[in-house]
Amino acid sequence: MSVQIIRDRASLKAAVASFRQDGARVALVPTMGALHAGHMALIEAARRPGVRVVASIFVNPKQFGPNEDLARYPRREAGDTRMLNDAGCDLLWAPSVEEMYPEGFATTVSVSGVSEGLDGAERPGHFDGVATVVTKLFNQVGCDVAYFGEKDFQQLAVIRRMVADLDMAVEVVGVPTQREDDGLALSSRNVYLLPEERERAVALPRVLGVAARAIGRGDDAAAALADARATLESAGFAVDYVALADAETLTLDPAPDRPRRLLAAARLGNTRLIDNIAVELG
Repeated sequence: MSVQIIRDRASLKAAVASFRQDGARVALVPTMGALHAGHMALIEAARRPGVRVVASIFVNPKQFGPNEDLARYPRREAGDTRMLNDAGCDLLWAPSVEEMYPEGFATTVSVSGVSEGLDGAERPGHFDGVATVVTKLFNQVGCDVAYFGEKDFQQLAVIRRMVADLDMAVEVVGVPTQREDDGLALSSRNVYLLPEERERAVALPRVLGVAARAIGRGDDAAAALADARATLESAGFAVDYVALADAETLTLDPAPDRPRRLLAAARLGNTRLIDNIAVELG
């Protein structure tokens, strides 16, 4: 059976109601399209006995800044639909901007704390846009569980905080970052990289791995972060940040006995890449 494509809320409500009548739970995989193996890993994680999987494709204008890549963000719904169909997705929710944000729309969901540093500082308003659209998607689909990739680690933390604070009855599941054979994190924006930039891009996960191992064995964290930044800059990156954060709260300079995450964002040419890695003790 082919994946069902729905573009209006009334039809979405009816389709989800039919899933419920069959006794199924509903899993949501929110995306902005330009799907790749990382998204397919989310679909695979969501597929369980008694679960119907809904994927959404919506390039959300509210999470793009005025100088960001909204206009050129890759859109390829036909190919995405084929991938979802092959992966066993049950329903594709693909609303228009007008369907998602009708005339008069005036509400913003804002999550303080976890949203304020790192990408939140580099991209003002970005996580307000994320929290707003995810709230709408949760309400529209009425999902029991939602799956997000750990590559966007701060986004995942923002959504978890929002769900907890607003008593949303949605289980949020993080799925490990999917990578190319050389370690580069899969991203829809990787298609922007020129061939020479793609060769250099692998420095990002490698540098994070070196720094995470150094910090994990007890080396000076500030020195490890400085070395990581210098190595990335020497590889041609313009570095937005390389930071060590608490894996739950994303506060910087976390205690060594807390779960910690090393996060980075840097640009190669016109392409901004992000990545993160857990810091293991020992």
